[in-house]
Amino acid sequence: MSAKRKGSVRTSIVTSEPPEITDEWIAGADLYRGEKLVRRGRPKLQHPRRLLSLRLPPEVIAKWKATGPGWQTRMAEVLEKSTPKSRRSSG
Repeated sequence: MSAKRKGSVRTSIVTSEPPEITDEWIAGADLYRGEKLVRRGRPKLQHPRRLLSLRLPPEVIAKWKATGPGWQTRMAEVLEKSTPKSRRSSG
C-alpha cells in the first residue's frame, strides 16, 4: 500500500538546519534502571499469533467481513471455541 492516507499529517518540520543535540536530548534517548536498558514500545506476547494460509469460499469471507472491523479476531474466537478434541491413537 504505497498511497498516502487522506488523514495523514506531516510529522516532521522541514528546515534547512538540523536540530541542536543537547545533553538533555541525549539523556532522554535511552531509559536505564540501574545497568539494565528498559525497552520501550509494545511488550512481547507470550503466545503470538502465527501466520496461516487458508483457502475459504468467497461467500464465507464476505459474510465475515460484513460483520465489520475486528472480523478476523471474531473468526479466530469462533475457531478456538470449536477446536476438535484430540483423538487417541488406536495402537
